[in-house]
Amino acid sequence: MQLEVLQKKENPLLKRVEVTFKAIHKAEPTPTRDALRAFLAKELNATKDIVVIDFQASTFGRYETLGEAKVYKSKEQALAVERKHILVRNKLIEPEVKEKKEAAPKPEKPSPAPKAEKPAAAPKPEAPKPEAKAEGKAEKAPAKEEKKPAPKEEKKPAEKKEEKKDEKKPEKKPEAKKREGT
Repeated sequence: MQLEVLQKKENPLLKRVEVTFKAIHKAEPTPTRDALRAFLAKELNATKDIVVIDFQASTFGRYETLGEAKVYKSKEQALAVERKHILVRNKLIEPEVKEKKEAAPKPEKPSPAPKAEKPAAAPKPEAPKPEAKAEGKAEKAPAKEEKKPAPKEEKKPAEKKEEKKDEKKPEKKPEAKKREGT
């Protein structure tokens, strides 16, 4: 693998050197972040623990990887300035493990036991439930009977419709006469 430094820029405020690089890797897979850090450290006369790679990208069909890296004066400066996820990617710090997930499974263990008890108790209540439903249906049936007088009310609107039809008929006849007259 060959490594070319395309651009090198000093940043005295953050105490680092910013580097744009190009790695040519013919007949080899894309180099890992650790391999690139080691090559950059050799190229820039630095140690591997002060080199931080921001990003690296390979183009499909080419044996080239382009990227940007930062070389700090000390590891403490790198830890103070860089973002945590970048430091984790470069393996300068360990990723944080959430301990809350371990506490969550403990409440889950008691919950399966009540589930096993529910099916055993379920057949006894099921028998009264159909009877209760049958009683409920019997109560609903009189309610339907009460709705039967409603059709009598429907007859009244039907009578109104007949009246409207009678009213409409004379209106249509004059129109028909007008047509005949014209």
